[in-house]
Amino acid sequence: MLPRLCLGLCFFLCCHIYPVKPDSEETCHEFTDLDLHHAIAGTDLHIKLLIYTRNNINCAGDLNKENTTAFEKYWDASRKTIFITHGYRPTGSPPVWLDEIVQKLLSIGDFNVIVVDWNRGATTLIYHNAAGKCRKVADILKDHIDKMLAKGASLDSIYMIGVSLGAHISGFVGKMYNGSIGRITGLDPAGPLFNGKPPEDRLHYSDAQFVDVVHSDIDALGYREALGNIDFYPNGGTDQPGCPKTILSGSEYFKCDHQRSVFLYMASLNESCSVVTFPCENYTDYRIGKCVDCQMFNPLGCPVLGFYADKWKDYLVAKDPPVTKAFFDTASAKPFCIFHYFLDFITLNEEPRSGYITIKLESPSGNVTESKLDQDAATFEQNNEVTLLAKFHQEFEEISKVSVKFTTGTVVGPKHKLRVLRMRLRSAFNPDREILCRYDFVLPENVEVDFLPVPCQNSNFFTSCCGEDGGKCPVTQHPK
Repeated sequence: MLPRLCLGLCFFLCCHIYPVKPDSEETCHEFTDLDLHHAIAGTDLHIKLLIYTRNNINCAGDLNKENTTAFEKYWDASRKTIFITHGYRPTGSPPVWLDEIVQKLLSIGDFNVIVVDWNRGATTLIYHNAAGKCRKVADILKDHIDKMLAKGASLDSIYMIGVSLGAHISGFVGKMYNGSIGRITGLDPAGPLFNGKPPEDRLHYSDAQFVDVVHSDIDALGYREALGNIDFYPNGGTDQPGCPKTILSGSEYFKCDHQRSVFLYMASLNESCSVVTFPCENYTDYRIGKCVDCQMFNPLGCPVLGFYADKWKDYLVAKDPPVTKAFFDTASAKPFCIFHYFLDFITLNEEPRSGYITIKLESPSGNVTESKLDQDAATFEQNNEVTLLAKFHQEFEEISKVSVKFTTGTVVGPKHKLRVLRMRLRSAFNPDREILCRYDFVLPENVEVDFLPVPCQNSNFFTSCCGEDGGKCPVTQHPK
């Protein structure tokens, strides 16, 4: 991890030269914009708290200790207060995601959104120096929160979103209130210098009433192990789709995976794109469909990543221990959503059949989305239901055609057939979506078979012949 970090610093040092910009006084306060010269010299810690509300969504006030005007003008004790704290800044530039996350938060709620600008302190070529300032940042934030509490705020209303080092800063603040603040979200908490540390020296699930964490770069800049009440691991937490794979891609190679946690969180603020996740022991089990029945996890179903994850708070914090890991895959570009469906098979072959399924969905307009369920071969046994997890990049309001192919993955040897009593396609996230069925058909190996989708309730073949679970089916009437 540290070698990769050092390579990144070398890249920035060798390839980026920025002119020094003089400080200026403006009515609308802005995030501190530094450059590589500051990073080389190092910066002393200075914090600005930039407050945005729906009344000043494009013009931040600065809640520094000397400035009571902005506090009285913009901050409201009746609103939830959201702190956004960035991490290490090796070049001094403002985070590219900052404006977007502020705008999106205020688009969904009337909050006090406070950007914790500690760029003077985080900007340095020496990562250790920035990491060493985290507790001091937390001390300063506590002073401001104490002021808010004195003005009528409650700890329940405090929500801290921390990115990288900012996640641990949020944890340090939470510890000073004995875990009584409302919520902490850690977005790829920093790994270097924090991996393996005890709970008092890093973010921990006891630092707030609810702690959720997104891990997107566990093999380099992020923290590998679980830290929160629920820890989300997109694409297993390592290489994120759409991110560069080699150093030839420049700075994106070092920061893309790490930053993906932030962009996934912002995607959660778009209600048309809920990032559904699956509680599971590990990524492999998720990929082979062992963790697909979220109703067993919680009556609310599968938890979602991001802003709305706290809907599952009561269930998660009541567990013993109160920790859960959740895995999911994403698309390679914004808004990153993948639409999950359960594909249930009940088959009739007397001999078990192992193989892979590919399924395509087609809309009335002719658009096609495909899911290749090729992680591990599924085993189909007579009269046993097998549930597979299908992942599509598009969601169609109507499905005009379903195409399915079965293959064993072998090049030589006899071709097999999969004899299907019932195939069912159901949405993993939308329980109100119509469930589609197909009954009593054969899938020859390596042959794509097309179906007109039939709503399950529109056919009584399965229940009249076999009962609800297929246990009464007269299998002897079917070919072997």
